[in-house]
Amino acid sequence: MAVREINVSVLTEKVRELCISVNLRLSEDMTAGLKAARETEESEVGRSILAELEENLKVAENEKIPICQDTGMAVIFLEIGQDVHFTGGSIEEALEEGVRLGYTEGCLRKSVVRDPLIRENTKDNTPAIIHYSVVPGEKVRLTLAPKGFGSENMSRIFMLKPAEGVEGIKKAVLKAVEDAGPNACPPMVIGVGIGGDFEKCALMAKLALTRNISEPSPLPHIRALEEELLTEINKTGIGPGGLGGRNTALAVNINTFATHIAGLPLAVNICCHVNRHAALEL
Repeated sequence: MAVREINVSVLTEKVRELCISVNLRLSEDMTAGLKAARETEESEVGRSILAELEENLKVAENEKIPICQDTGMAVIFLEIGQDVHFTGGSIEEALEEGVRLGYTEGCLRKSVVRDPLIRENTKDNTPAIIHYSVVPGEKVRLTLAPKGFGSENMSRIFMLKPAEGVEGIKKAVLKAVEDAGPNACPPMVIGVGIGGDFEKCALMAKLALTRNISEPSPLPHIRALEEELLTEINKTGIGPGGLGGRNTALAVNINTFATHIAGLPLAVNICCHVNRHAALEL
């Protein structure tokens, strides 16, 4: 079978473009979710907050300024077809260069420090968090999801016992959301990873945030759990901005994976109403 060649410079350019575009324009699924929330919100204060968020999105797009002052730490998911060969240099260096160019040329806030203790800013928002996977075929799928830390700081991992089951999962997710309260800038999107091990469930939860919020899980029992959790979360009364209302979350997206007989790992990765994500194929 012929091998498809792609120059790494293509990765640099696409990452550069995505870094700028996702910080200036919220995706259509999130925009539609915010509009639907405003139309169904019962709280007058909640409706006002949601209207202001929608207005903020319009101003950001028209003025070409970021939709949030926290332009996030760049998270990249790169799915590489096994029949693809990259030429022209290092894949990782190309991705990092794309982030550097996107954040400097786009005049986006640089929020990354090189060492977690010394705390010296890298001044170009690198390095990024990069996740690689190899898949069949000759396509490359690139997903960018800049993650702000107001909501990231509210995320949790629970190592549940298998006997805790579905009820334990629901209890843990609700606890994470209630503990987050207004700190995660609701209305939120809740990414959940169930199964795998300690790090796998966290990765699944982060990836779940990149799924279109209008597309439920294809698994019937997981889709039902997503719906039930969303209903229960929106009964908490946290509401838009944490000031009360029915729209605490816009969606609950759950990913699952096989796990060990002795465990039930669960990760909850919360994102604020600025749930930035975009994907493209090369």
